[in-house]
Amino acid sequence: MKIIGQTIKNLPWQDKPEGYPYPVWRYDGNPIITRDNLYMANSIFNSAVVPFGDGFAGVFRVDLRSRDQVLVTGFSSDAVNWALNSEHIFEGYDPRLCLIDGKYYLSWVNLTPHGTTIGLACTVDFKKWTQLEDACYPVARNGVLFPRKIGDEYMLLIRPCDKGHTPYGDIYISRSKDLTYWGRHRHVMSPVKNWEMTKVGAGPTPIELEDGWLMFYHGVLTSCNGFTYSMGAAILDKNEPWKVLHRADSFLLSAHESYECYGDVPNVVFPCAALADAETGRIAVYYGAADTSVALAFTTVDDTVKYILDNDLIK
Repeated sequence: MKIIGQTIKNLPWQDKPEGYPYPVWRYDGNPIITRDNLYMANSIFNSAVVPFGDGFAGVFRVDLRSRDQVLVTGFSSDAVNWALNSEHIFEGYDPRLCLIDGKYYLSWVNLTPHGTTIGLACTVDFKKWTQLEDACYPVARNGVLFPRKIGDEYMLLIRPCDKGHTPYGDIYISRSKDLTYWGRHRHVMSPVKNWEMTKVGAGPTPIELEDGWLMFYHGVLTSCNGFTYSMGAAILDKNEPWKVLHRADSFLLSAHESYECYGDVPNVVFPCAALADAETGRIAVYYGAADTSVALAFTTVDDTVKYILDNDLIK
């Protein structure tokens, strides 16, 4: 399966450990960003990364020592070692980034007096931002743009919800011709298996393939000991991405290491960004670990697609 997109020569990478049987493996230097990367941070996690210039840029979720939730920018030459800015660009959390027609678009969970909505903004330099209209009426989370128009419409994955933490649990898609007016909503998928039974939500910007879109997502299990967040994967239809073509019945990555199991919110793997190299098929996935730090994992398009097809829910 071929990735449709750019070549990223300096994509961070480690080969799969010998004998490792699963499709996604962790960077051995995790976590790559902790609260020590920024003054007055309680935690830094659930953040977005894109290629920028000769290196990389990102928007990072920072929960301050006041426990206010803010977004800051950061830059890196290797996408592993980051310098974060202290200036807050927006209030809110869980950013995603993608490049569309020469502009970098940010979506995030925007905080309003009436509940969370999906904020949108764009930039060309990560210094000056233009905030657009919010993409939906409160309450929603996990707003993730596709990296190009499909037909003549922008597409946005969302999870409608209420002011509480878990209801509702399904992924939907919204469409817009101008990034201002959104509608023509379609249901994408609901929780099916036990590991994701509480809710599912879109993760990184979908990765375009020859025959569809690779979507990493998070699924949540409610156990007797609380929530467990894991990473799953599905392939969406190329032209009608609300149609799920293939979907793994089991997670690709779940809390296992100490930095994923222990933190402000234990047992969390929350994917928010993925760098995909079209030339090699390599993918670097950035995820929040235990709502405390940012960690990095690796896969290839062939490893992930094979796992989805070998464990396909869609028969």
